[in-house]
Amino acid sequence: QVQLVESGGGLVTAGGSLRLSCSASGRTFSSYNMGWFRQAPGKEREFVATISGGGSARSYADSVKGRFTISRDNARNTGYLQMNSLKPEDTAVYYCAARRPNEKGYDYWGQGTQVTVSS
Repeated sequence: QVQLVESGGGLVTAGGSLRLSCSASGRTFSSYNMGWFRQAPGKEREFVATISGGGSARSYADSVKGRFTISRDNARNTGYLQMNSLKPEDTAVYYCAARRPNEKGYDYWGQGTQVTVSS
């Protein structure tokens, strides 16, 4: 079992930055791939970024590539999403999630944190 808690959301003006954190319970955090997803009002949840358990492999949605950076500190059981050059269309509830590397779907989800980007 993994429990995830996001933090770091808030209100920022366009062009600004935020760093989201995802604090995980358990002593096997490093064995899970971690992902960030977001859901804007009236839209489906979409993939943002993912990182492997050891941190060597990362991938991003095209919409955030070059602006967002996913990372993790396994010693602190924490994952991060650094968001730069924010745009109003980045406004959404952001969720972190975890899955075993050999599984397709994410089994564990946080409660989400709101990010609002004003123009």
